[in-house]
Amino acid sequence: MADNTQDPVFQIQRVYLKDLSLEQPNSPAILLDSEQPTVDIQLGVDAQPVADGIYEVSVSATVQTKIKDKTVFLVEAKQAGIFELRNLPQDQMGPILGIACPQIVYPYLRGNVADVIQRGGFPPVHLAEINFQAMYEQQQAAAQATPAVTQ
Repeated sequence: MADNTQDPVFQIQRVYLKDLSLEQPNSPAILLDSEQPTVDIQLGVDAQPVADGIYEVSVSATVQTKIKDKTVFLVEAKQAGIFELRNLPQDQMGPILGIACPQIVYPYLRGNVADVIQRGGFPPVHLAEINFQAMYEQQQAAAQATPAVTQ
């Protein structure tokens, strides 16, 4: 029987909602305003080692709607996954943690954000599909263009 201890491993251990908040600081008065709000959406990806061969990858979203300078609602959400990655070439680790894992976690984040906004009494805001490969490549290019700061 062959020894498979060196076979590559890429497994999802768990996907979970790590953080979620909804704020409506100017309700109920702002709800009576008929003006269309502006929507600002910010996304982020983070990957951290948890144990040997185990990583937590999180995708965060901040959705803020405003009418003039007043916030209608603010949603901050972080969806995470725990992934087991073993015996993979080092040059593949960055793309796996920055592209493949976020692609798995992101649909859960989209659903949770739309749900909490709708439960807050608003029409759901559906986050657009994200090209995590393009996002990863932009981050890599920006990191290479920015010299490291030493202290």
